[in-house]
Amino acid sequence: MTKIKITQRKSQIGSSLRQKRTLEALGLGRINKSVEKEASPQIVGMTKKVLHLIEVEEIK
Repeated sequence: MTKIKITQRKSQIGSSLRQKRTLEALGLGRINKSVEKEASPQIVGMTKKVLHLIEVEEIK
């Protein structure tokens, strides 16, 4: 599986509780914090729900 790097670029203030919990489940919570995850269907789906708050890069 490929890996992706997920970086939070915008604040979660004003987001719904569901989006805040999604960020927490991804391991994010602060602006400019990054995590590396396997690109499983579950993780990809979570990133799509908060795409307006994060930046996603594929790691080779």
